[in-house]
Amino acid sequence: MTLIDALKIAGQYCLPKHALSRLVGKLAAAEAGSLTTRLIRLFIARFGIDMSEAVHEDPAHYKTFNAFFTRALKAGLRPVVDDPLLLALPVDGCVSQLGDISQGRIVQAKGHDFSARELLGGDAKLAAPFQGGKFATIYLSPKDYHRIHMPLDGVLESMVYIPGDLFSVNPLTAEHVPNLFARNERVACIFRTELGPMALVLVGATIVASIETIWAGTITSPAGKKVTRWDYSGEQAITLKKGEEMGLFKLGSTVVCLFPPETISFADNLQPGATTRMGQIFGRIR
Repeated sequence: MTLIDALKIAGQYCLPKHALSRLVGKLAAAEAGSLTTRLIRLFIARFGIDMSEAVHEDPAHYKTFNAFFTRALKAGLRPVVDDPLLLALPVDGCVSQLGDISQGRIVQAKGHDFSARELLGGDAKLAAPFQGGKFATIYLSPKDYHRIHMPLDGVLESMVYIPGDLFSVNPLTAEHVPNLFARNERVACIFRTELGPMALVLVGATIVASIETIWAGTITSPAGKKVTRWDYSGEQAITLKKGEEMGLFKLGSTVVCLFPPETISFADNLQPGATTRMGQIFGRIR
């Protein structure tokens, strides 16, 4: 690690990450007219965003930075694989790590791992079905499309908000901050599927102003101090089809997907560093 990289990591431990993130959230939600438009144009130029993919291509269309950042894509631009034996990728992004949940541990980066139980808020019962299963961690960079979709049909069973830190989740931080994805603020959504339970964990990060789901709206911001769980059943049951939107990030972050043992195999082209596009093949049902 270079000196500059070391300083970047050290600085994150000192930074008032929650206060900064909430402030950025307020600014991103502000309607500031031409100032908002200039900021959006600068962001597009800085990160090389292809606005031809957006429903509304003109930056001036967006009244807030959040509206731009969570922009919808044109219909048909991300076709969802329709084979019932294939899983669909849930997001545009880059594979951080994927593979087996061995002895309850999930690989974060070389030399670092964390437990599925920690990731899901310390609930052993919630984590038990994923022991010996599969995981995939996908990082969403600032330039990516930031809506999250279902890999396969599922019925929402529970949602857990886990308070925590707000370190950056970029590759550099993932390589050097222990337990990163199990220490950051996050929302774990547990679905009942034909495979058994599936977890989609939406991990917060520095200046991620909020995490939202389509059924509950904003889950984070302001941050709480206790793990909070919501159970969905009966009339509250929420069913989502493969490819349907389930949530979004206001500013970028990471999604961790968990599957039970002996249920899926990931697509051969998905290796750490591989680019992902929502709707393309994630894996095959075994």
